[in-house]
Amino acid sequence: MNEAFNELAEWVTQAGLIGRTERELMPGFCRRIVEAGVPLARAIVVLDTLHPIYEGRAFRWRVDAPDAVEVLDYGRTNEGEAAELWRRSPFFHLLQSGGNEMRRCLAAGDPADFPSIAQARDEGATDYLVLVHRFAAEGVIGEMDCVYSAWSSDAPGGFAEGAATALKRLAPFLKLAVKSAALARIAGTLAETYLGRDAGRRVMSGRIMRGVAEKIGAVLWYSDLHGYTQISDNSPPEQIIPLLNDYAEVVVSAVHGHGGDVLKLVGDGTLAIFPADNRVEACLGALAAAVRVRNGVVELNSKRAAAGLPTTQVYLALHVGDVFYGNIGSKDRLDFTIIGPAVNEVSRILALSRSVEQDVLLSASFADALGSTMRRRLVSIGRYALRGVAQPQELFIPEPEFEIP
Repeated sequence: MNEAFNELAEWVTQAGLIGRTERELMPGFCRRIVEAGVPLARAIVVLDTLHPIYEGRAFRWRVDAPDAVEVLDYGRTNEGEAAELWRRSPFFHLLQSGGNEMRRCLAAGDPADFPSIAQARDEGATDYLVLVHRFAAEGVIGEMDCVYSAWSSDAPGGFAEGAATALKRLAPFLKLAVKSAALARIAGTLAETYLGRDAGRRVMSGRIMRGVAEKIGAVLWYSDLHGYTQISDNSPPEQIIPLLNDYAEVVVSAVHGHGGDVLKLVGDGTLAIFPADNRVEACLGALAAAVRVRNGVVELNSKRAAAGLPTTQVYLALHVGDVFYGNIGSKDRLDFTIIGPAVNEVSRILALSRSVEQDVLLSASFADALGSTMRRRLVSIGRYALRGVAQPQELFIPEPEFEIP
């Protein structure tokens, strides 16, 4: 049996090194430990994370589905029912008491003195082992300061002493591999959340050299909120962040939902691109996102008005052009963004939207890129001089009943 445990330790170490995910590590480990003679019926590994919505993630395994793992993302545990459940868990008890392990051999008459242990007993568990492995201060990331696990058996006498010892010895190998996988996932999530999905993936793939940029063709999206300065001056400060979040949710979800990628949120402004490998498709995607934003703002404004909160409108400019996309900045602070004349032009078009009182303005290059059929469904509003742009630009708006085919 010791040889089998040594092989399992080697397997999980190698699996962690080569980058196996938690979904692969958990069932692989549990299957092998059962094959080595440990009567494991169920297992759960839990760790916190760094995520804008979720506090952490749990992985559940059952012996009757040995090749699968249930993944549960959980929200904040510091309020409401979730907080109460957390405070009544054996994990919380160990953290508060400073302990690292807890065992309840139910077959031997130990009490089921926590709700999760009582539930396990009712489902047939005869033994329940809880382990907490803490990180040193330098290993803590956000609220991720330890990895929790619970292991249960349904064998008549529970875990034999050698089996319980094996779990205590081998669990740290699994948890180290899971922590490694979680850190890789966290890094990717943070990069995509703060840089944008495509930019985040590029950075995580190694595109981090200062001054390296790629010339790409793109549909440029630049939007902001009408009258935001006046709203922020006249509204209580605690209302401003929720307002920005509400409208950003409408815009960002629309852009992402139609193939675009948000690069920057600057105050009330949103800069996004739709990569233009196929310009017609990219333009149609941007227009579909614009229609979705219009509809989303109507719905959002209805809800905010009913709650007595300030409302506004999203103003949008769409343009097509070549931009340089990559790392710009100092050796100590880089930004993965786009630069080029087209970026300046789309910002000037957006600035003009207020004076012409149009919530969506399209450049001539955008109209041309749509193709002749769709272009006939746009209405020219004339040529305008744009600040900092040499030649006047013809601008368009969608016809009143415009719909995306």
